[in-house]
Amino acid sequence: MKLNKREKLILSAIIGGWGLFLIGSGLAMTNNMKPIINTKYNLKINEKQIAKAQAKSNEIKLKDITIEINNPISVDVKDYLEGPETLTPETLKALKLDTSRVNINQAGTYQYTITYKKKKYIANIIIKEKQLPNVTFTLKQLSLLAGDSLSTNPRSYINEQISDEVLNNITLDLSQVNNQTQGNYDYYIIYNGTKYQGKIEIRYPGATVITRPSEEQKPNESKPDEKPSTPTTPEPENPPTKSSRENFTLK
Repeated sequence: MKLNKREKLILSAIIGGWGLFLIGSGLAMTNNMKPIINTKYNLKINEKQIAKAQAKSNEIKLKDITIEINNPISVDVKDYLEGPETLTPETLKALKLDTSRVNINQAGTYQYTITYKKKKYIANIIIKEKQLPNVTFTLKQLSLLAGDSLSTNPRSYINEQISDEVLNNITLDLSQVNNQTQGNYDYYIIYNGTKYQGKIEIRYPGATVITRPSEEQKPNESKPDEKPSTPTTPEPENPPTKSSRENFTLK
């Protein structure tokens, strides 16, 4: 079939129009596909960053705990973590705390553990001695009769007034005192590492207390206004002459 000139022009226009339409559609599709590819790639990167952030946020770090002796320890696992707010509720719920090795009644350093997914984390609990008031004492010198009972209250032996806190941390040692036998005995008060010594005199009922002379007093020493019973005359190195004998007097 032979086309005339007019038909050829119409056919060329139609083919050209379709060509332009197809080219435009191809360009449009290409432009529309690029953001989709970039979005998928960006999503993968974001997912990796989120996974890393979650892994870091779920990182378990323990801290050392210090408490005073005889005080209870916490059973809340969050009290043993650094940054517990960074952990998910599911992670916190899965943590298992073990403080069975800790002796709160004795000063020292003990280990505790937290277990998560069969992995153990270890840190320390430090039990320290209680800080006591800084006080000093002076002790009484007591005199008792044989058979009298000995008080076990430290306040009976201390001159100063003391608080209940101080009293509860005092050790009274009466082990060297025999309250059945007359004599002088030592007793001790121990507080905050310091040992104090006191005296207790035990005597029999009706016993006469004899005061011994001091070591400085000599046996032949006479009291004032008393004359010696037998005067003594010092021997001169050379025999005295007649004149010197006449002038010699006793003192």
